[in-house]
Amino acid sequence: MSKVSQKKQPSNIMSSTLDGNSSYFTFLLTGFPGLEWAHHWISIPVFSVYLTAILGNATILHIVRTDPSLHQPMYYFLAMLASTDLGLCVSTIPTVLGVLWFDFRGIHLYPCVLQVYVFHAFSFMESAMLFAMAYDRFVAITNPLRYPTILTSSRVVMIILTLGLRSIIFTIPPIIRLLWLTYCRNNVLSHSYCLHQDMIRLSCSNTRFNSLYALIVILLSMGSDFLFILLSYIMIFHSVLTIASRREQLKVLNTCVSHILAVLCFYVPVLGLSIVHRFARHSSPIIHIVMGNVYILFPPLMNPLIYSIKTQQIRRAIIRIISLKGCR
Repeated sequence: MSKVSQKKQPSNIMSSTLDGNSSYFTFLLTGFPGLEWAHHWISIPVFSVYLTAILGNATILHIVRTDPSLHQPMYYFLAMLASTDLGLCVSTIPTVLGVLWFDFRGIHLYPCVLQVYVFHAFSFMESAMLFAMAYDRFVAITNPLRYPTILTSSRVVMIILTLGLRSIIFTIPPIIRLLWLTYCRNNVLSHSYCLHQDMIRLSCSNTRFNSLYALIVILLSMGSDFLFILLSYIMIFHSVLTIASRREQLKVLNTCVSHILAVLCFYVPVLGLSIVHRFARHSSPIIHIVMGNVYILFPPLMNPLIYSIKTQQIRRAIIRIISLKGCR
């Protein structure tokens, strides 16, 4: 982090790093070290991706809400996935673009902790929705005749509320603990948004609780979600193999392609960022920052594109909307 911009920072930033009261501690967000001169140019593709992701997910939500034929469990879960992707974008866009556009790098403790909470809660929610969508595909393929009675509207709402509360509640304890830590080390964060692991790295308090709790929660939420998704597809593939016609096998599997791609779009960047943080600590800061931005932008960008291309009902609804606008 020695390449962080040499521009003079406001005096309150530097004084707050020496203040014993952590409530007034100010963190410094990082753009692209060594490329500060190009931040305005870098902001063009970054902003374009944010805008595309927001418009794409908002379109998915609009289509599911207004098209009665899509009022089914699969599309309710898709709408929740789109809502989660919007949350991920909205939680990070102010600080990311603030750094790139205006060099606003200082962020106080409370807004930083709030961003950590919202970002991580939506990350857990993204994993939870992918888990719910895997359950939907599992029931639809292995128990098609009972699908309407198993995934009723009330049960879908219960699943969404349960998984949502899980994401909200699980994230609270370590986030509250961040407010009570003492920060007296280097105040430079690794990304242009606040992350839990970044904040505890800068603390000179005992952070064992945060580290252990974070590991346990990740294993119990994302880890169990991914394991269930994997087991679901093992059972789905086993069920599909019992179908005699190869054409029917491909037809059934085609209904899973969108979800499989969405799972890869989320878990591959998560795994990649974890590997970079653990095994490439001494690599260029640019690699860490690029991976961090891929982690927050790639799933929200790709999910609407995947479901627009691979899901016939969504594709038809988008074409219908475009056709109606073209006729005006």
